[in-house]
Amino acid sequence: MAKVELLVGTTLGSAEYVADEMSAQLNDLGHETIIHLAPNLDVLDPNSLWLIASSTHGAGDLPDNIVPFLEQILAKKPDLASTRFALCAIGDSSYDTFCQGPEKLVDALALCGAQLFVDKIQIDVQYDPIPEEAAIAWLSSWQDQL
Repeated sequence: MAKVELLVGTTLGSAEYVADEMSAQLNDLGHETIIHLAPNLDVLDPNSLWLIASSTHGAGDLPDNIVPFLEQILAKKPDLASTRFALCAIGDSSYDTFCQGPEKLVDALALCGAQLFVDKIQIDVQYDPIPEEAAIAWLSSWQDQL
């Protein structure tokens, strides 16, 4: 079974709820999951799947709890060629910066050689007021690839 590290960027808790639900579903399938509310490059397994669940905060920014992780990546520029990742972005389309915060992480990971595992999902709380439901449907569509 696969090892999945869930990297959470949250301000009001919705991304944390999403990560909790995805972790539970993956655990039920026999996968090992670890949720990181303060992701740290030094403790993440580069050979596991990094599943990012993050909202956008402010004017297209990452939530404060995951900014240090982005700064670590940009400062260290690690070789992440063996790392696969997936993005579950949560936002509100009434803002012109809809889901732009997590894209900063995607760009930094790609610069270090990490590979996108599956197409990202951008959950719009205007249409999916319970983001966990959309996230679980997305996860269900590809979890058999693990």
